[in-house]
Order: sequence, then C-alpha cells, then structure tokens
Amino acid sequence: MTTSVKLDELDLDILRHLNTDARKSYRDIAREVKASISTVSNRIRRLEAEGVITGYAPLIDESKLGFDVMAVVGVEIHKGKLLDVQRRIAKDDRVTHVYDVTGEWDSIVVVRLRNTRELDAFIKRLGSMEYVENTYTQVVLNVVKEERRVLL
Repeated sequence: MTTSVKLDELDLDILRHLNTDARKSYRDIAREVKASISTVSNRIRRLEAEGVITGYAPLIDESKLGFDVMAVVGVEIHKGKLLDVQRRIAKDDRVTHVYDVTGEWDSIVVVRLRNTRELDAFIKRLGSMEYVENTYTQVVLNVVKEERRVLL
C-alpha cells in the first residue's frame, strides 16, 4: 500500500498548473501562484523526489498515429501465477494498462493496436500464454471520456 504525501495548497496549485501544461515555465507558474521562482522550483523538485510527479509526457492522440483499435481484455490467470503473467503482458509496448482486479476476471488489460489483424494476433498470443486460462475481449467503439491527468 502506498502512503499519501502531505500536500499544502501551494503544492496543489503548482500541480494544477503543471497538469494543464507541463511545459509551462517556472517563472509563469510562480507568477500565477504568487510565489518566487525558487519556491516553485524547490516544490517541484520535492514533489518529484517524493514520487508525486513521476514524469512528464505529452498527451498524444493515438489514432493520429494509426492506432485505430482499442480493446479491453479480461484475463483469467492460473492461481499463484498472477503477477508473473501480468508482468509478461505489461512488457508488450502496445499494452497501455494492466490492472489487478476483483470480480470474474483476475486482470484487465487495455491495448492499442493499428487494426483488427493485430488485435487477432494479440488475443491469440495472450490466450496461448502459459497460465492464461481464459480471455474475454471487448473492442472500444467510441471513447466518451478519457482523462489521463489527475484532477485536483
């Protein structure tokens, strides 16, 4: 279990600005949160060191790069082999999420692929993996909401 980090209102305000535009300069953030540049810089370094900020990445529209198929796959995994199988699945660069869940399935996998041929090959490979007992695939037809930022 992870422990939460104690954040004050200034930390949250800085995170809100980075959440909106991670490329925003420390100078602009400092002006908007009414703090000095060194305070903002020190706070961001501390948030990084404490693991609150784990990295910076652009939000990319995968469909513009030709990844037209998104699927959500339920995976039933042989008891005692859950983490091993999940780690092997997670190594596939096309897999965007691997969740350990409760319910009918042991794991939920989200994958982005270029077409249904790639989906077919992915599902067959996944189903043939050692200790994978069963899979259930749902193809996403439309994304109604997909928020990748933490809302503060």
